[in-house]
Amino acid sequence: MYATPRSVGDVMTRTVAVVGPETSFKEIARMLRDRHVGSLPVLVGGKVAGVVSESDLLPKEELRDAPGEAYTGRRRPADLAKAEAATAAELMSAPAVTVHSGATLAEAARRMARSGVRMLPVVDDRGVLEGVVSRVDLLKVFLRGDQDIEREVRHDIVSWILPPPDSLIHVEVHDGVVTLTGSLRDTALVPVAARLVRAVEGVVDVEFDLAPAPGRADGTRT
Repeated sequence: MYATPRSVGDVMTRTVAVVGPETSFKEIARMLRDRHVGSLPVLVGGKVAGVVSESDLLPKEELRDAPGEAYTGRRRPADLAKAEAATAAELMSAPAVTVHSGATLAEAARRMARSGVRMLPVVDDRGVLEGVVSRVDLLKVFLRGDQDIEREVRHDIVSWILPPPDSLIHVEVHDGVVTLTGSLRDTALVPVAARLVRAVEGVVDVEFDLAPAPGRADGTRT
């Protein structure tokens, strides 16, 4: 098996800027700017109590010159509260959406998508912060080299599900796109192989150009 990122712990950022519940609004804004991040974990006793992000700070600016009750009456109470907030405890979104370091990258991506967040604090079983994982971190997997992907596809998938002599498959990878060419007898295996190849870390897409092996009258091209 080849050394590829398989879990959040493989790609997460371990050196993390954090704030406490009493950190002021201005200090939070300064840290977001200076650290070039969009959000900060809020720690209480080393554990993640919440997350404060750029979107938590924006209501204060948004409502600065609002035309009184006619406007504020259409705003959510939570936004109005954040517009008046002065500390991390008042601004943060809680409870924080977190993930464990052993979670797969797909699990972290789904959690981000469902929660509408760009960063997840990575915590242990006690809720103690271990790092953070961002959307950019999850995309690191696509920086994996083509040769590494090719070796894994050939070794872990083709040699197992499409072995010779019934199948004679050649694997090529270019910019993360895997192309399988050659011949095989059982074309029913193509959808299975496609799912397995797409699950390989770093694969962008999979293409087939397969001819029928002797004993079959049909071929497959997808």
